[in-house]
Amino acid sequence: MGGRKKLGAFVLTISIGLLLIGAYVGLTHRDSVLALAVSPRQLLIATCAVVVLGACWIWVVVASHKLIRPVSMTYTGRLAGSMVVGLLCFAIAVPTTVAAQTVMAQRDLVGSVFQSEGNSKSATRPKVTNAKDPWEKTPRLNLLLLGADDGIGRTGVRTDTVIVASIDTKTGNTSLISLSRNWMRMPFPENSPLHKVYPDGFWDPSKGNVEQPEYYLDAMYDNIPKQHPGILGQTDNEGADAVKLAASAALGLNIDYYMQVNLAGFKQIIDALGGITVNVNYRVPIGGDYGQGPGTNGHKLPSGYIEPGPNQKLDGYHALWFARGRYGLSDPSRQERQRCTIHALVNSASPQALVTSYQEIAKASKELLRTDIPQEILPAFIQLALKVKSAKVTNIDLDKDKNFPSGKNPDYAAMQQIIQKSLNPVATTPTAKPTKKPTAGTTKKPSPTKTTPTPGTAQNLNDACAYNPNETGTGN
Repeated sequence: MGGRKKLGAFVLTISIGLLLIGAYVGLTHRDSVLALAVSPRQLLIATCAVVVLGACWIWVVVASHKLIRPVSMTYTGRLAGSMVVGLLCFAIAVPTTVAAQTVMAQRDLVGSVFQSEGNSKSATRPKVTNAKDPWEKTPRLNLLLLGADDGIGRTGVRTDTVIVASIDTKTGNTSLISLSRNWMRMPFPENSPLHKVYPDGFWDPSKGNVEQPEYYLDAMYDNIPKQHPGILGQTDNEGADAVKLAASAALGLNIDYYMQVNLAGFKQIIDALGGITVNVNYRVPIGGDYGQGPGTNGHKLPSGYIEPGPNQKLDGYHALWFARGRYGLSDPSRQERQRCTIHALVNSASPQALVTSYQEIAKASKELLRTDIPQEILPAFIQLALKVKSAKVTNIDLDKDKNFPSGKNPDYAAMQQIIQKSLNPVATTPTAKPTKKPTAGTTKKPSPTKTTPTPGTAQNLNDACAYNPNETGTGN
């Protein structure tokens, strides 16, 4: 309209070309997009590119207005035209600013939580040999999930939540294994310096075969670095490395990495996602303290309860207590609720929630997460996480009644057998039996299938987390 046809054609061609290139890369080069999303340097370049594109777009709007504005336009017309241009520029500047802030939030998150292999120290993680395909020789990736129970009024850090996620790197199928917080005699690998100090496991034999809270699994993270500083060598988190070694020896698995979440701030991530939906099968206490064990503040009754009901939408505060509440309930029931919380969190991480609340999620994650996963393998980790989201997640029942009726002397060897059987099931071909011809006039009805899992088996979390008002949470 302004007579600058060549310039108009050039701007239009560039605009359409950028859109087509963006669509092509997004649809056909997902690996490259994922690599960009976890590279601080490329994220900085992307931020600059977003700002430049926004500025160019605004220039096109202003320049176009000058070209097509009539010279004889009245004052009112010029004012109206300027207002329209101003609104258009504002409409461009707002999403451009939000996009740049989101990219910078991602860059800040990656740089704060995930350190490169050369800039971080670990006594237990495997060395990266192939960053593009780190699972080439790793059929199963074992990730230790730690819930740190630190916060106001608490002394030290206790890992009340210890879960191993064993992930099939080909399919994404994941098995969750919960470790009880009050396990004693946690073993260490024979080649570990801690095995020399605790050859019979993490406990004090001089005190006799009694409950020793300072030697529970949940006290290991805090006590071992205090009692034996530097025993594992150079590491950024000696407590996490100690728990990784103990979990590896106890379960018979090689634990590759850990991911630690501060439970006191866990609710921030849940709130940023808009809450989670869970089935509450029995009353879950909010607060409460038995007044026994390390870190206690004395006996205290719960301040309230989360009442039973199906498909309850919980905000961060109530989701935290759904996962943590244990006053009057058994440890296995709390472990199951923790697994169901993780399951609900994965299901709640929809693209819509991530896009609309990503800056809040990134800010909360930066303050709450700690890990030894190196930056170099983050693209592969994201691809694996996408597989996990759409794959099957199961729980491996370690048979509490048989293998750890109390925490004093768990049968770790028996647990290892259950885990290996669940992770590596042996396919058997049933022996064919001759079938009898049914008598005329008779019909044999199939017997109903029992859905209740037997101890020592894997159970799909969709079933384990289903609504069942007959559960009590007390183990009875």
